[in-house]
Amino acid sequence: MAKKLFIVIVIAVLALSACAPMTPAPQAPAQQETTAQQPAAPAGGEVALRWRTRPDNQEEANVYKSISDELDKQLQGITLTYEPGGSETASYQDVLKTEIGAGTAPDVFWIPGTDVADFATRGLILNLADLAAKTPGFSVDAFYPGPMRALTHNPQTGAEGAGSGALWGLPRDVSTFVLYLNKDLLAEAGAEDPIELAKAGKWDWNAFLDVAKKVRALGSDIYGYGANAWWGPYGTWMNAAGGGFFNADRTACNLDSPQSLEGLKFQQDLYLVHKVAVPYGEDSEPPFRAGKVGMFQNGRWATPGIRTVTFNWDVVELPKGPAGTAGNWLFWGAYVVNAKTKHPEEAWKLVQALTTAEIQAKVSAMGTNIPSRVSKEAIDAFLTFTPPQNNQAFINGLQDNPVAEGPLWAGSWPDFVSVMDARVSALMTGQETIEQFAATICSEANKAFGK
Repeated sequence: MAKKLFIVIVIAVLALSACAPMTPAPQAPAQQETTAQQPAAPAGGEVALRWRTRPDNQEEANVYKSISDELDKQLQGITLTYEPGGSETASYQDVLKTEIGAGTAPDVFWIPGTDVADFATRGLILNLADLAAKTPGFSVDAFYPGPMRALTHNPQTGAEGAGSGALWGLPRDVSTFVLYLNKDLLAEAGAEDPIELAKAGKWDWNAFLDVAKKVRALGSDIYGYGANAWWGPYGTWMNAAGGGFFNADRTACNLDSPQSLEGLKFQQDLYLVHKVAVPYGEDSEPPFRAGKVGMFQNGRWATPGIRTVTFNWDVVELPKGPAGTAGNWLFWGAYVVNAKTKHPEEAWKLVQALTTAEIQAKVSAMGTNIPSRVSKEAIDAFLTFTPPQNNQAFINGLQDNPVAEGPLWAGSWPDFVSVMDARVSALMTGQETIEQFAATICSEANKAFGK
Protein backbone atom coordinates (compact mmCIF):
# COMPACT_ATOMS: atom_id res chain seq x y z
CA MET A 1 0.00 0.00 0.00
CA ALA A 2 2.84 2.41 0.86
CA LYS A 3 4.48 1.83 -2.51
CA LYS A 4 1.22 2.54 -4.33
CA LEU A 5 0.85 5.77 -2.34
CA PHE A 6 4.39 6.76 -3.30
CA ILE A 7 3.71 6.34 -7.01
CA VAL A 8 0.58 8.48 -6.73
CA ILE A 9 2.58 11.19 -4.95
CA VAL A 10 5.39 11.17 -7.53
CA ILE A 11 2.96 11.43 -10.43
CA ALA A 12 1.13 14.26 -8.70
CA VAL A 13 4.37 16.15 -8.14
CA LEU A 14 5.38 15.80 -11.75
CA ALA A 15 1.95 16.84 -12.97
CA LEU A 16 2.46 20.20 -11.26
CA SER A 17 5.71 20.91 -13.08
CA ALA A 18 4.20 23.33 -15.56
CA CYS A 19 3.34 25.80 -12.78
CA ALA A 20 6.39 25.27 -10.62
CA PRO A 21 8.17 28.53 -9.75
CA MET A 22 11.45 27.45 -11.23
CA THR A 23 13.47 25.55 -13.72
CA PRO A 24 16.86 23.72 -13.27
CA ALA A 25 19.99 21.87 -15.65
CA PRO A 26 22.05 19.61 -14.45
CA GLN A 27 23.17 17.95 -13.74
CA ALA A 28 26.86 18.06 -14.04
CA PRO A 29 30.10 16.83 -15.66
CA ALA A 30 33.77 17.30 -15.17
CA GLN A 31 35.27 16.47 -18.53
CA GLN A 32 36.66 18.31 -21.53
CA GLU A 33 34.26 19.60 -24.15
CA THR A 34 33.70 17.11 -26.93
CA THR A 35 34.68 18.02 -30.44
CA ALA A 36 32.92 16.50 -33.42
CA GLN A 37 33.92 12.89 -33.93
CA GLN A 38 33.87 10.84 -37.06
CA PRO A 39 31.53 7.86 -36.66
CA ALA A 40 32.80 4.41 -37.34
CA ALA A 41 32.52 3.47 -40.99
CA PRO A 42 29.14 1.73 -41.33
CA ALA A 43 28.65 -1.54 -43.13
CA GLY A 44 27.16 -1.37 -46.59
CA GLY A 45 23.74 0.27 -46.56
CA GLU A 46 23.84 1.17 -42.86
CA VAL A 47 23.20 4.65 -41.49
CA ALA A 48 25.84 6.12 -39.17
CA LEU A 49 24.48 8.07 -36.19
CA ARG A 50 26.35 9.99 -33.49
CA TRP A 51 24.82 10.69 -30.10
CA ARG A 52 25.93 12.59 -27.00
CA THR A 53 25.19 12.94 -23.31
CA ARG A 54 26.75 15.09 -20.59
CA PRO A 55 28.14 12.65 -18.01
CA ASP A 56 29.14 13.71 -14.51
CA ASN A 57 32.30 11.61 -14.52
CA GLN A 58 34.15 8.91 -16.43
CA GLU A 59 32.20 6.14 -14.73
CA GLU A 60 28.92 7.57 -15.99
CA ALA A 61 30.43 7.99 -19.47
CA ASN A 62 31.33 4.31 -19.39
CA VAL A 63 27.69 3.45 -18.61
CA TYR A 64 26.47 5.20 -21.75
CA LYS A 65 29.24 3.78 -23.88
CA SER A 66 28.18 0.27 -22.87
CA ILE A 67 24.55 1.09 -23.70
CA SER A 68 25.64 2.43 -27.09
CA ASP A 69 27.56 -0.75 -27.85
CA GLU A 70 24.51 -2.83 -26.93
CA LEU A 71 22.11 -0.80 -29.07
CA ASP A 72 24.57 -0.81 -31.95
CA LYS A 73 24.05 -4.57 -32.13
CA GLN A 74 20.26 -4.35 -31.76
CA LEU A 75 19.32 -1.57 -34.18
CA GLN A 76 19.26 -3.03 -37.66
CA GLY A 77 20.74 -0.83 -40.36
CA ILE A 78 22.20 1.68 -37.88
CA THR A 79 25.80 2.10 -36.71
CA LEU A 80 26.25 4.14 -33.51
CA THR A 81 29.05 6.30 -32.20
CA TYR A 82 28.73 7.61 -28.63
CA GLU A 83 30.57 10.72 -27.44
CA PRO A 84 30.52 12.14 -23.90
CA GLY A 85 30.11 15.89 -23.68
CA GLY A 86 31.88 17.89 -21.01
CA SER A 87 31.49 20.88 -18.70
CA GLU A 88 29.06 21.20 -15.83
CA THR A 89 28.07 24.65 -17.06
CA ALA A 90 25.93 25.92 -19.92
CA SER A 91 28.98 25.66 -22.20
CA TYR A 92 27.81 22.11 -22.99
CA GLN A 93 24.67 23.55 -24.55
CA ASP A 94 26.61 26.40 -26.16
CA VAL A 95 28.93 23.93 -27.88
CA LEU A 96 25.92 22.05 -29.23
CA LYS A 97 24.42 25.26 -30.62
CA THR A 98 27.68 26.16 -32.34
CA GLU A 99 28.03 22.68 -33.79
CA ILE A 100 24.44 22.63 -35.04
CA GLY A 101 25.10 25.89 -36.85
CA ALA A 102 28.29 24.47 -38.35
CA GLY A 103 26.66 21.18 -39.32
CA THR A 104 28.93 19.12 -37.06
CA ALA A 105 26.60 18.34 -34.14
CA PRO A 106 25.58 14.76 -33.32
CA ASP A 107 22.28 13.43 -34.64
CA VAL A 108 20.86 12.78 -31.17
CA PHE A 109 21.86 14.46 -27.92
CA TRP A 110 20.73 14.92 -24.34
CA ILE A 111 19.87 18.38 -23.02
CA PRO A 112 18.58 19.52 -19.60
CA GLY A 113 14.86 20.10 -19.26
CA THR A 114 15.49 23.82 -18.75
CA ASP A 115 16.91 24.15 -22.26
CA VAL A 116 14.13 22.49 -24.27
CA ALA A 117 12.32 25.78 -24.94
CA ASP A 118 15.49 27.56 -26.03
CA PHE A 119 16.51 24.81 -28.45
CA ALA A 120 12.97 24.37 -29.78
CA THR A 121 12.21 28.05 -30.39
CA ARG A 122 15.59 28.53 -32.08
CA GLY A 123 14.75 25.72 -34.50
CA LEU A 124 17.72 23.64 -33.34
CA ILE A 125 15.85 20.43 -32.58
CA LEU A 126 13.36 18.43 -34.59
CA ASN A 127 9.65 18.31 -33.81
CA LEU A 128 9.08 14.56 -33.62
CA ALA A 129 5.27 14.65 -33.45
CA ASP A 130 4.72 13.41 -37.02
CA LEU A 131 7.20 10.56 -36.62
CA ALA A 132 5.65 9.58 -33.29
CA ALA A 133 2.17 9.55 -34.82
CA LYS A 134 3.36 6.94 -37.33
CA THR A 135 4.94 4.76 -34.62
CA PRO A 136 2.72 1.82 -33.58
CA GLY A 137 2.21 1.59 -29.83
CA PHE A 138 3.90 4.88 -28.94
CA SER A 139 2.22 6.87 -26.15
CA VAL A 140 3.34 9.94 -24.24
CA ASP A 141 1.51 8.47 -21.24
CA ALA A 142 4.29 5.91 -20.79
CA PHE A 143 6.39 8.66 -19.18
CA TYR A 144 5.85 10.89 -16.16
CA PRO A 145 3.47 13.74 -17.07
CA GLY A 146 5.69 16.59 -15.85
CA PRO A 147 8.48 16.12 -18.40
CA MET A 148 6.00 15.18 -21.13
CA ARG A 149 3.97 18.34 -20.49
CA ALA A 150 7.08 20.37 -21.32
CA LEU A 151 8.15 18.14 -24.20
CA THR A 152 4.73 18.38 -25.89
CA HIS A 153 4.36 22.15 -25.44
CA ASN A 154 3.44 23.84 -28.71
CA PRO A 155 4.89 27.38 -28.53
CA GLN A 156 2.58 28.59 -31.31
CA THR A 157 -0.69 27.50 -29.71
CA GLY A 158 0.22 26.88 -26.07
CA ALA A 159 -1.30 23.41 -26.31
CA GLU A 160 0.28 20.50 -24.47
CA GLY A 161 -0.24 16.76 -24.48
CA ALA A 162 -0.70 14.02 -27.04
CA GLY A 163 -2.69 16.13 -29.48
CA SER A 164 -0.62 19.32 -29.28
CA GLY A 165 1.26 18.77 -32.53
CA ALA A 166 4.60 18.99 -30.74
CA LEU A 167 7.05 16.43 -29.40
CA TRP A 168 10.56 17.74 -28.76
CA GLY A 169 12.10 14.54 -27.40
CA LEU A 170 11.73 11.84 -24.76
CA PRO A 171 12.86 12.06 -21.11
CA ARG A 172 15.93 10.05 -20.19
CA ASP A 173 15.51 10.08 -16.42
CA VAL A 174 14.41 11.89 -13.29
CA SER A 175 16.46 12.68 -10.19
CA THR A 176 16.60 14.68 -7.00
CA PHE A 177 19.54 15.99 -4.99
CA VAL A 178 20.93 14.15 -1.97
CA LEU A 179 23.94 14.67 0.25
CA TYR A 180 26.58 12.01 -0.33
CA LEU A 181 28.07 11.25 3.09
CA ASN A 182 31.60 10.25 4.08
CA LYS A 183 30.49 8.25 7.12
CA ASP A 184 34.07 7.66 8.25
CA LEU A 185 34.69 11.43 8.51
CA LEU A 186 31.39 11.97 10.29
CA ALA A 187 32.22 9.28 12.83
CA GLU A 188 35.74 10.65 13.34
CA ALA A 189 34.27 14.11 13.96
CA GLY A 190 31.79 12.78 16.50
CA ALA A 191 28.91 14.20 14.45
CA GLU A 192 25.41 12.80 14.64
CA ASP A 193 24.43 10.53 11.74
CA PRO A 194 22.35 12.61 9.27
CA ILE A 195 20.44 9.50 8.20
CA GLU A 196 19.28 8.86 11.75
CA LEU A 197 18.49 12.56 12.22
CA ALA A 198 16.36 12.46 9.06
CA LYS A 199 14.49 9.37 10.27
CA ALA A 200 13.76 11.19 13.54
CA GLY A 201 12.53 14.32 11.74
CA LYS A 202 15.46 16.37 13.08
CA TRP A 203 17.43 16.90 9.85
CA ASP A 204 17.17 20.66 9.32
CA TRP A 205 19.51 23.57 8.56
CA ASN A 206 20.71 23.82 12.16
CA ALA A 207 21.54 20.11 12.35
CA PHE A 208 23.26 20.30 8.97
CA LEU A 209 25.42 23.23 10.08
CA ASP A 210 26.35 21.45 13.30
CA VAL A 211 27.55 18.38 11.38
CA ALA A 212 29.44 20.54 8.86
CA LYS A 213 31.24 22.46 11.61
CA LYS A 214 32.31 19.30 13.43
CA VAL A 215 33.75 17.78 10.27
CA ARG A 216 35.52 21.02 9.33
CA ALA A 217 37.23 21.00 12.73
CA LEU A 218 39.12 17.84 11.73
CA GLY A 219 41.71 19.82 9.75
CA SER A 220 42.46 22.71 7.41
CA ASP A 221 42.10 20.49 4.35
CA ILE A 222 38.86 18.82 5.51
CA TYR A 223 35.50 20.37 4.65
CA GLY A 224 32.04 19.76 6.03
CA TYR A 225 30.18 20.49 2.81
CA GLY A 226 30.80 20.71 -0.91
CA ALA A 227 28.65 21.66 -3.91
CA ASN A 228 29.47 22.74 -7.42
CA ALA A 229 28.87 26.24 -8.77
CA TRP A 230 25.68 26.03 -10.81
CA TRP A 231 22.06 27.00 -10.24
CA GLY A 232 20.96 23.60 -8.93
CA PRO A 233 22.75 23.63 -5.56
CA TYR A 234 22.25 27.31 -4.75
CA GLY A 235 18.62 27.14 -5.84
CA THR A 236 17.83 24.54 -3.18
CA TRP A 237 18.68 26.97 -0.37
CA MET A 238 16.33 29.56 -1.86
CA ASN A 239 13.56 27.00 -2.39
CA ALA A 240 13.93 25.64 1.16
CA ALA A 241 13.44 29.14 2.56
CA GLY A 242 10.24 29.56 0.55
CA GLY A 243 11.77 31.56 -2.30
CA GLY A 244 12.80 30.64 -5.82
CA PHE A 245 14.02 31.94 -9.13
CA PHE A 246 10.69 33.10 -10.62
CA ASN A 247 7.27 34.41 -9.68
CA ALA A 248 4.33 31.98 -9.63
CA ASP A 249 3.62 32.05 -13.37
CA ARG A 250 7.32 32.10 -14.29
CA THR A 251 7.17 35.45 -16.08
CA ALA A 252 9.47 37.52 -13.85
CA CYS A 253 12.43 37.37 -11.45
CA ASN A 254 11.91 36.46 -7.78
CA LEU A 255 15.57 36.47 -6.72
CA ASP A 256 15.16 39.54 -4.51
CA SER A 257 12.25 38.24 -2.40
CA PRO A 258 12.92 38.03 1.36
CA GLN A 259 12.70 34.24 1.21
CA SER A 260 15.15 33.90 -1.69
CA LEU A 261 17.58 36.23 0.06
CA GLU A 262 17.27 34.25 3.31
CA GLY A 263 18.33 31.09 1.50
CA LEU A 264 21.23 32.80 -0.23
CA LYS A 265 22.41 34.36 3.03
CA PHE A 266 22.49 30.97 4.74
CA GLN A 267 24.55 29.54 1.89
CA GLN A 268 26.86 32.57 1.78
CA ASP A 269 27.58 32.12 5.49
CA LEU A 270 28.68 28.53 4.84
CA TYR A 271 31.53 29.95 2.75
CA LEU A 272 32.37 33.27 4.34
CA VAL A 273 31.33 33.09 8.01
CA HIS A 274 31.45 29.44 9.09
CA LYS A 275 33.99 28.52 6.37
CA VAL A 276 32.82 24.89 6.33
CA ALA A 277 32.50 24.53 2.55
CA VAL A 278 34.87 23.75 -0.32
CA PRO A 279 35.63 27.20 -1.82
CA TYR A 280 32.90 28.28 -4.22
CA GLY A 281 33.77 27.60 -7.83
CA GLU A 282 35.99 24.61 -7.12
CA ASP A 283 34.82 21.16 -8.22
CA SER A 284 33.76 19.47 -4.99
CA GLU A 285 33.59 15.92 -6.31
CA PRO A 286 37.35 15.17 -6.46
CA PRO A 287 37.97 16.18 -2.81
CA PHE A 288 34.92 14.21 -1.71
CA ARG A 289 36.15 11.12 -3.53
CA ALA A 290 39.56 11.72 -1.98
CA GLY A 291 38.01 11.51 1.50
CA LYS A 292 38.27 15.24 2.32
CA VAL A 293 34.58 16.28 2.39
CA GLY A 294 31.92 15.15 4.83
CA MET A 295 28.78 15.99 2.80
CA PHE A 296 28.69 16.43 -0.99
CA GLN A 297 25.52 17.70 -2.69
CA ASN A 298 24.73 16.09 -6.02
CA GLY A 299 22.15 14.04 -7.92
CA ARG A 300 21.80 10.38 -8.75
CA TRP A 301 24.08 10.85 -11.75
CA ALA A 302 27.08 11.09 -9.40
CA THR A 303 26.55 7.59 -7.98
CA PRO A 304 28.71 5.62 -10.46
CA GLY A 305 31.73 7.74 -9.57
CA ILE A 306 31.09 7.64 -5.83
CA ARG A 307 30.89 3.85 -5.99
CA THR A 308 34.64 3.82 -6.66
CA VAL A 309 35.63 5.33 -3.29
CA THR A 310 37.22 3.20 -0.57
CA PHE A 311 35.69 4.84 2.51
CA ASN A 312 32.31 4.07 4.10
CA TRP A 313 29.63 6.17 2.42
CA ASP A 314 25.89 6.56 1.99
CA VAL A 315 23.34 9.27 1.12
CA VAL A 316 20.74 11.34 2.97
CA GLU A 317 18.03 13.73 1.79
CA LEU A 318 18.72 17.47 1.92
CA PRO A 319 17.98 19.18 5.27
CA LYS A 320 14.64 20.92 5.65
CA GLY A 321 14.66 24.72 5.60
CA PRO A 322 12.46 27.44 7.11
CA ALA A 323 9.65 26.72 4.62
CA GLY A 324 9.33 23.15 5.91
CA THR A 325 10.76 21.39 2.86
CA ALA A 326 14.27 20.61 1.66
CA GLY A 327 13.81 22.79 -1.41
CA ASN A 328 14.82 19.98 -3.74
CA TRP A 329 14.58 19.95 -7.50
CA LEU A 330 12.94 17.32 -9.63
CA PHE A 331 15.54 17.11 -12.38
CA TRP A 332 15.04 15.60 -15.79
CA GLY A 333 16.61 15.82 -19.19
CA ALA A 334 15.62 14.67 -22.67
CA TYR A 335 17.06 12.99 -25.70
CA VAL A 336 16.34 15.24 -28.69
CA VAL A 337 17.11 15.12 -32.40
CA ASN A 338 19.32 17.60 -34.25
CA ALA A 339 17.12 19.61 -36.62
CA LYS A 340 19.81 19.23 -39.28
CA THR A 341 20.19 15.46 -39.07
CA LYS A 342 20.21 13.71 -42.42
CA HIS A 343 18.51 10.69 -40.89
CA PRO A 344 15.45 11.78 -38.88
CA GLU A 345 13.66 8.42 -38.93
CA GLU A 346 16.72 6.54 -37.72
CA ALA A 347 17.42 9.21 -35.09
CA TRP A 348 13.84 8.82 -33.80
CA LYS A 349 14.40 5.06 -33.55
CA LEU A 350 17.52 5.72 -31.47
CA VAL A 351 15.64 8.09 -29.13
CA GLN A 352 13.01 5.41 -28.57
CA ALA A 353 15.64 2.73 -28.01
CA LEU A 354 17.48 4.87 -25.46
CA THR A 355 14.29 5.30 -23.43
CA THR A 356 12.88 1.76 -23.39
CA ALA A 357 12.11 0.24 -20.01
CA GLU A 358 14.87 -2.33 -20.53
CA ILE A 359 17.59 0.24 -21.26
CA GLN A 360 16.44 2.55 -18.48
CA ALA A 361 16.56 -0.35 -16.02
CA LYS A 362 20.11 -1.20 -17.05
CA VAL A 363 21.27 2.40 -16.70
CA SER A 364 19.54 2.69 -13.33
CA ALA A 365 21.12 -0.55 -12.13
CA MET A 366 24.53 0.97 -12.87
CA GLY A 367 23.60 3.83 -10.53
CA THR A 368 23.14 6.70 -12.95
CA ASN A 369 19.49 7.70 -12.67
CA ILE A 370 15.88 6.97 -11.77
CA PRO A 371 13.74 5.74 -14.71
CA SER A 372 11.50 8.34 -16.37
CA ARG A 373 8.81 5.80 -17.23
CA VAL A 374 5.70 5.52 -15.07
CA SER A 375 6.22 2.09 -13.56
CA LYS A 376 5.83 0.78 -10.03
CA GLU A 377 8.16 -2.05 -10.93
CA ALA A 378 10.83 0.47 -12.01
CA ILE A 379 10.73 2.23 -8.62
CA ASP A 380 10.73 -1.05 -6.70
CA ALA A 381 13.76 -2.17 -8.68
CA PHE A 382 15.51 1.18 -8.18
CA LEU A 383 15.47 0.72 -4.41
CA THR A 384 17.53 -2.46 -4.85
CA PHE A 385 20.28 -0.80 -6.93
CA THR A 386 22.88 -0.47 -4.20
CA PRO A 387 25.15 1.04 -3.05
CA PRO A 388 24.10 3.45 -1.62
CA GLN A 389 22.10 1.56 0.95
CA ASN A 390 19.78 4.47 1.65
CA ASN A 391 18.25 4.79 -1.82
CA GLN A 392 15.09 5.84 -0.03
CA ALA A 393 16.70 9.29 0.30
CA PHE A 394 16.14 9.89 -3.42
CA ILE A 395 12.54 8.75 -3.11
CA ASN A 396 12.04 10.97 -0.06
CA GLY A 397 13.24 13.87 -2.19
CA LEU A 398 10.61 13.05 -4.81
CA GLN A 399 7.92 13.01 -2.13
CA ASP A 400 8.98 16.30 -0.52
CA ASN A 401 7.27 18.66 -2.99
CA PRO A 402 10.36 19.24 -5.17
CA VAL A 403 10.38 22.08 -7.68
CA ALA A 404 10.11 20.51 -11.12
CA GLU A 405 12.64 21.43 -13.75
CA GLY A 406 11.04 22.93 -16.83
CA PRO A 407 11.83 25.10 -19.83
CA LEU A 408 11.21 28.84 -19.65
CA TRP A 409 8.83 29.46 -22.55
CA ALA A 410 8.03 33.05 -21.48
CA GLY A 411 11.65 34.25 -21.52
CA SER A 412 15.23 33.25 -22.18
CA TRP A 413 16.60 30.74 -19.68
CA PRO A 414 20.21 31.09 -20.97
CA ASP A 415 20.05 34.87 -20.49
CA PHE A 416 18.46 34.55 -17.05
CA VAL A 417 20.87 31.94 -15.73
CA SER A 418 23.95 33.74 -17.05
CA VAL A 419 23.02 36.82 -15.01
CA MET A 420 22.05 34.77 -11.97
CA ASP A 421 25.16 32.57 -11.99
CA ALA A 422 27.52 35.53 -12.14
CA ARG A 423 25.79 37.46 -9.36
CA VAL A 424 25.45 34.44 -7.06
CA SER A 425 29.13 33.67 -7.61
CA ALA A 426 29.95 37.21 -6.51
CA LEU A 427 27.88 36.63 -3.38
CA MET A 428 29.50 33.35 -2.45
CA THR A 429 33.03 34.63 -2.98
CA GLY A 430 32.53 37.83 -0.96
CA GLN A 431 32.67 40.23 -3.89
CA GLU A 432 29.10 41.37 -3.27
CA THR A 433 26.87 41.76 -0.22
CA ILE A 434 23.30 40.51 0.07
CA GLU A 435 22.14 44.14 0.07
CA GLN A 436 24.01 44.91 -3.15
CA PHE A 437 22.67 41.76 -4.75
CA ALA A 438 19.07 42.54 -3.77
CA ALA A 439 19.23 46.12 -5.02
CA THR A 440 19.76 45.32 -8.69
CA ILE A 441 19.48 41.58 -9.39
CA CYS A 442 15.90 41.54 -10.68
CA SER A 443 16.23 44.68 -12.78
CA GLU A 444 19.12 42.92 -14.47
CA ALA A 445 17.64 39.41 -14.64
CA ASN A 446 14.23 40.60 -15.87
CA LYS A 447 15.84 41.59 -19.17
CA ALA A 448 15.59 37.86 -19.97
CA PHE A 449 11.81 38.42 -20.07
CA GLY A 450 12.07 41.53 -22.23
CA LYS A 451 11.35 43.80 -19.27
